[in-house]
Amino acid sequence: MKTISVDGNTLTIDAVRAVAVDGECVSLDPNARERMLETQRAVARIVERGDVVYGVTTGFGKLSEIAIPRDRLAELQVNLVRSHAAGVGPRLPSAEVRATMLLRANVLAKGFSGARPEIVDLLIGMLNAGLHPPIPEQGSVGASGDLASLAALGLSLIGEGLLLDRDAAAGDAAAVLRAHGLEPLTLGPKEGITLINGTQAHTAVAALAVADARTLWHAAHVAGAMSLEALLGTPVAFDERIHDARGQSGQSRSAALLRDLLSDSELRESHRYGDPRVQDAYCLRCMPQVHGPVLDALDWIAEIVGRELNAATDNPLVFPDGETLSGGNFHGQAVGMALDFLAIILTNLATIAERRIDRLVHPDFNQGLPAFLSPEPGVHSGFMMAQVTAAALASECKVLSHPATVDTIPTDGNREDVVPMSMGAAWKARRIAGNLRNVLAIELMCAAQAIDFRAPLTPGRGVREAHATVRSLVPPLKSDRVLSPDIGILADAIGDGRFNGDRNDG
Repeated sequence: MKTISVDGNTLTIDAVRAVAVDGECVSLDPNARERMLETQRAVARIVERGDVVYGVTTGFGKLSEIAIPRDRLAELQVNLVRSHAAGVGPRLPSAEVRATMLLRANVLAKGFSGARPEIVDLLIGMLNAGLHPPIPEQGSVGASGDLASLAALGLSLIGEGLLLDRDAAAGDAAAVLRAHGLEPLTLGPKEGITLINGTQAHTAVAALAVADARTLWHAAHVAGAMSLEALLGTPVAFDERIHDARGQSGQSRSAALLRDLLSDSELRESHRYGDPRVQDAYCLRCMPQVHGPVLDALDWIAEIVGRELNAATDNPLVFPDGETLSGGNFHGQAVGMALDFLAIILTNLATIAERRIDRLVHPDFNQGLPAFLSPEPGVHSGFMMAQVTAAALASECKVLSHPATVDTIPTDGNREDVVPMSMGAAWKARRIAGNLRNVLAIELMCAAQAIDFRAPLTPGRGVREAHATVRSLVPPLKSDRVLSPDIGILADAIGDGRFNGDRNDG
């Protein structure tokens, strides 16, 4: 297992996933350690001189006009962490918490926060030991960053609250740290605000969601190609010349992937001549025109999120020459808007996939296949309710794709008067991704059943491989059975990348 080195400048989405999901080890870059020491000494000089600097020798937010006596600066930082840990609701999944911890370590390693390297050492020690705190999902508006979320993380670093281990067993944070050879922090000047100020919680969700979205994009093509074959559709609409004539990059890449999945198909040859249909329905014919823009958007979203992984988002920022500057880099609009866009594009994949599912089961549209793909329609309902489930999920996606970042509500005594609601955008995008995964699982399940009915004719090369994978996981539907387990199995397989088609594209 390789080690991911954090230096504040080179963290990638793939590296975030490797640490958060796969459990790869983390280390602190030596040069980053030196940068941190340099700005930490600058903070020490500010305290020594008694300068008035926001968050170092003053209160916070609306209370920033209140100067804090030197003998109470340590108390100020601890109280900040405790008071801001006011989140509620379900816990963030462990992978998202681990991603948050990694991102927080990375932003501190950048060297603009004035924090000691020991904070990053502790975060890294917790990651490598498989420890993470419970972080509530709700309570952040994304202004001054994810204050409630990061405060929950900060509590564990000072040995308060709970910590969970790899088995999700919870214990007193201080005791769990010491059991793993780690010591809770005693906060120095500015280190409380350093722990909680920034965009790392919603950016952590975004980084993992972007990685998942690429997997879903590929799976959508595999499922769509399988549906097209089962419905005796034509690949003519994916001809390279059509897409070159438009010149949209994602569309061309989508069409190329579909051509590859559909190549060498007996099913296609079976209706090449004498078919009275001229064109397929949009959900089949226009897959490149719908799936393609999703890839273009996903590339843009990944660029925004990738930059934010290495962004200095603390406030105030401390520079090596000792100057401190207050600004608004903690404001989550950039990633929040990207997450809203992610929600929209994934919803489009869900809605077009649901339309393909409907055509597969609908006896008026499925080109002679049994009603609801049941060997005995009437006595058995087949995949009738599977399509209903897909419709319910697609419609929920439409509701959730309303952008969060167009909303704002004043907080902190109206000091934070324009907030981005980026954590709301994050959990919505994550839920939509989960919905899409289930919709695609239903499409794969239905399309595989339809392909079975087309035997002995075989589909294209990529579709044959996908069909074999489906059949290795769930059997054909010979009589009615509970379908939820099958959907779950296929959804997990999609998440694991087993339906990724040609991963060299996208």
